[in-house]
Amino acid sequence: MLKSEKKSLIRFLLIYLGSTFLLFSIASWIFYTSQKHHLLDKQRDALKFESAQITSKLRTLHKSFSSRLTYPVDPFVKSAIYDLDKTYIFGTDKPRELLTQKEYMAIESKLYYLSKLEPYYLGAAFLLVTKELDEKPIFELQRNIGFFLLSAGMFFALLGLFLGRLFIAPMREAIEKMNHFIQDATHELNTPISTILTNIEMLETFGACEKSDELKRIEIASKTLSMIYEDLTYLNLNHNYYRNIESLDISGFIEERMIYFSVMAEQKDLKLEIEIEPDVVLEIDKNDATRLIDNLITNAIKYNKTQGLLKVMLSKESLSIIDTGSGIQKKDLDTIVCRFKRANKSEGGFGIGLDIVNQIVESYGFGLVVRSQVGKGTEVVVKWEK
Repeated sequence: MLKSEKKSLIRFLLIYLGSTFLLFSIASWIFYTSQKHHLLDKQRDALKFESAQITSKLRTLHKSFSSRLTYPVDPFVKSAIYDLDKTYIFGTDKPRELLTQKEYMAIESKLYYLSKLEPYYLGAAFLLVTKELDEKPIFELQRNIGFFLLSAGMFFALLGLFLGRLFIAPMREAIEKMNHFIQDATHELNTPISTILTNIEMLETFGACEKSDELKRIEIASKTLSMIYEDLTYLNLNHNYYRNIESLDISGFIEERMIYFSVMAEQKDLKLEIEIEPDVVLEIDKNDATRLIDNLITNAIKYNKTQGLLKVMLSKESLSIIDTGSGIQKKDLDTIVCRFKRANKSEGGFGIGLDIVNQIVESYGFGLVVRSQVGKGTEVVVKWEK
């Protein structure tokens, strides 16, 4: 799957799953709150019933003429009676200060029910009934909702992945068609480009004619076509072809490539400043090195102004290529290395040069920095170590 497809799929899944999870979370919270209140109401009703039972027993004691009064004991709840001043009188529960007139209270995992005794029985005005809060049904409710959210999340994740693949299918089909077109186009371009370049070299070698401006233009156009062909081929074969990693004298190699591009630089009347530290060696495939350097130099020439400056600096730490062209807007700097991204559409190109550079840089663990100011120029730095 290509980066563009992955990005589209990830964005779709984030939006789809995020909105789905938010919706289910809100619905689950509403359901949980409602069910929790229902469970607590059942326990409150049971406690109220126990309070009524104890009240009935207190009334019986009040009417009794026996000298021995026994406070009613309930095995399921604890109770206590208070006078009009809310002072503890007696009970099976420890003395507790009544600070509220609420009928129901929940404190420290205990449920309380407070009721008035009317008429007063044995001097008691209030009855406080206490029972341990049964949290087991609430825990089960939480567990069931959690299991439901997990199951729904897995289901909708799989559904989202399926829908996401359907979503990107047209894009994948379009990319595959474009790739097939590029493969066919590059195959057809190879023969005429090779023929033109070979014949130009023969004319220059054997001196069959003077190197006129017309011949220079043909050479520049042919080399430009050759560069496009090589770039398109690289894009198609980047993940498939065998890389022959070798110790490459990058200093001498850049000097060779500068000679190759000298005709293009002369055509724009560029001033060249070359500062190459000798004996800089890299462990790199020669084809990758060619694509890396050629694309950087080509961009620096293409987007430079006439009679501008092209500066190439090489050290053991980095390669820096500077031009005095139109520059890149700040908002485009973060995406300039993306495929088909072109910050300046006044010049030709497909927007694949810096994408190829970025692929090579990432595959070798190099660092890539692009600095630019609109109207002043651009500097591209490749650091051999991040």
